[in-house]
Amino acid sequence: MHEVSIAQSIIEIVSGQCRKGGYSGITSIRVRIGRASGIMPDALLFAFDAIKVESPATGAVLEIEEVCVSGRCRDCGRDFSVEEEYVLNCPLCGGPAFEIKTGREMEIIDMEVTE
Repeated sequence: MHEVSIAQSIIEIVSGQCRKGGYSGITSIRVRIGRASGIMPDALLFAFDAIKVESPATGAVLEIEEVCVSGRCRDCGRDFSVEEEYVLNCPLCGGPAFEIKTGREMEIIDMEVTE
């Protein structure tokens, strides 16, 4: 379950920024995760809640924005977007040659802090 190490990294990054800004705590953290990133949102939420104690994020809520997989087919030249985690063929023409544009993200968007 690599979500534990990802949750730990999120807490370390936002805690460092919180301290750097002179704030006392964090109330919420928003992250963007692509469906093809291999990260399970429920597991990440569970891991975050389990390890956030004794950090500036103790009372924080982790909000996850999921990003669909999208791409451009090299065969038909059209853009596509799917809800699935894995794309093996273009969902429009069935062609095997495509480029993934979104869906692999893992980024911290913002956080709310207390003074």
